Amino acid sequence: MSTNAAALHHAPALKRTLKPQWVFAIALGSAVGWGAFILPFDWLASGGWGGTLLGFLIGGGIIAVIALSYGAVIRALPVTGGGVAFALASLGRVHAFIAGWCLTLGYAGIVALNASAMALVFRMVLPDLMMQVRLYTVAGWDIYLPEVIVSTLFLIIFAWINARGVELSGRLQFIACMVMLVAVALIVIAAVLYFTNAQVEMAPAFPAEVSPVAAIATIVAFAPWAYVGFDNVPQTAGEFNFSPRRALALLMWGVFAATFIYMAMTVATAIAVGGNSNVYADTAWPPAMAMTDIIGPIGMILMVVAVSMGVLTGLNGFYVSTSRVLLTMGRAKMLPGKFASLSARWNTPVVGIVFTTIICLVTPWFGRAALLWVVDMTSVGITVAYFYTCFTAFKLGRVGTLPGMVTDQPRSVGLQITGLVGCLFAIGFLLLLLVPSSPGALGMPSLIALGAWLVAGIAFFLVRRKAYFASADADLHRAVFR
Repeated sequence: MSTNAAALHHAPALKRTLKPQWVFAIALGSAVGWGAFILPFDWLASGGWGGTLLGFLIGGGIIAVIALSYGAVIRALPVTGGGVAFALASLGRVHAFIAGWCLTLGYAGIVALNASAMALVFRMVLPDLMMQVRLYTVAGWDIYLPEVIVSTLFLIIFAWINARGVELSGRLQFIACMVMLVAVALIVIAAVLYFTNAQVEMAPAFPAEVSPVAAIATIVAFAPWAYVGFDNVPQTAGEFNFSPRRALALLMWGVFAATFIYMAMTVATAIAVGGNSNVYADTAWPPAMAMTDIIGPIGMILMVVAVSMGVLTGLNGFYVSTSRVLLTMGRAKMLPGKFASLSARWNTPVVGIVFTTIICLVTPWFGRAALLWVVDMTSVGITVAYFYTCFTAFKLGRVGTLPGMVTDQPRSVGLQITGLVGCLFAIGFLLLLLVPSSPGALGMPSLIALGAWLVAGIAFFLVRRKAYFASADADLHRAVFR
């Protein structure tokens, strides 16, 4: 055994304490965030309630196909930092680095976005308190000191929670998801009761100015990124305290529950707004204002609870996955060795957590408008990770074995088809982002950020290349696939 191999053999490992319900909560809570409770009014304007519901059914189905690939590959390679490991197993070192770079920046960007979203929740509920001490304006967005403080506090609090271990973060994730589901259920029940007891004039199912096909396509173009976060699950597979065979069912339930929430909030908003969209067009939070008008202050309370839980579960879930990707990259020597270490007290990847926090603590000072450019850009990276996982599933189905697998499995034509279809969907998502005329095309600021991100990735790869490629294949596989 080489020196590196001996060191890896005795290196501490993450505890296998993640329960199935916590993994479900990671999938659901990470996939449902701010947009589910803020954007339904905009979806109704662009797609109508009929187009929005059909769009999310189709979008959820597409994501479910991709989730099939994730479930199959997790079962074969239930390791920490799954996205990096999958790319390494199917396509080698360079692609593993690309996957790690994509996932790290993508997930860290969403951590920052969720922290800024909590500041926005406070801004909508307590505008007089939050919109004081204006500092400056970035990209048309006024930055106020209380918002910076709120975002900073949430980043630090959730860093501490994650440093304490997945037992604490997983339990909180599950509780928050259950509270969110209850709040959504109460909102929908209240809206349906209002609909049955009052003569509600519903808006048309599709906008008059666009065709039904175009209305549905607009929502389908958005839907794939509405589900970003269900893919956090494979990053934590090395901590499952249950059979990885159950991962597929947990992923599917997470996708189905996310689809339910998106569709439920669309229905509730459509009922509450009715044919009075002009009344709410200029309000700060149309869905919440409409719900308040039909059921009173409890409507606002339920909406605040729901959106807060959605944002906090995203903040927590992406902290978990970012730190695990960084841990795996450290083990593979894509990053300095410190990233491969675990806390002696809590046995957690504290270096990755602190690193994520430091990066994200800068973002509140740039404002949400500038942050959205970066987050839009990172959608490209996460879509690339989708492709790698689906390709890994295709290869697994074709050859039945991958580096790091304990036992081979029978070849599967079905898995080959599922993986190939998932690859095509991922390519389609990339085209939606990069083709200028598509409904989901990135704006120029996001494209500039994407260019800078690519250049930074190439430069960092060149810096780390020697250390990364110095490891023998056996040592690298032992580090990543344990």
